[in-house]
Amino acid sequence: MSDADATTALAPSAASAIPPEELDRLTDEIIGALKTVYDPEIPVDVYELGLVYRIDVSDDRDIAIDMTLTAPGCPVAGEMPGWVENAVSSVPGVGKVTVTMVFDPPWDQSRMSDEARVALDMW
Repeated sequence: MSDADATTALAPSAASAIPPEELDRLTDEIIGALKTVYDPEIPVDVYELGLVYRIDVSDDRDIAIDMTLTAPGCPVAGEMPGWVENAVSSVPGVGKVTVTMVFDPPWDQSRMSDEARVALDMW
């Protein structure tokens, strides 16, 4: 996911009651937590693969994440949301974390970051 996509994915839809400095910290730490979760079949984290479609931080610091998989039949489809939820829940100051699997739009390689492309030698 490009930095511009990440900014858009994390941008609040309305003015947030969370102070900007805290929202920036939460955003950075949530992204850091997402980067600790790897697709076991691909040596790249879910964030850089572009599997995270939306991250919403509510005024209560609850986190809603929409994500997908590289393929609907992925063998870890049942486990991946829990891995993401656990990783993001470890961020200090985060409330309840909800991860929703979505398959529209379908994932494709254009969603990967440059970092992921280098790691997978897909230039």
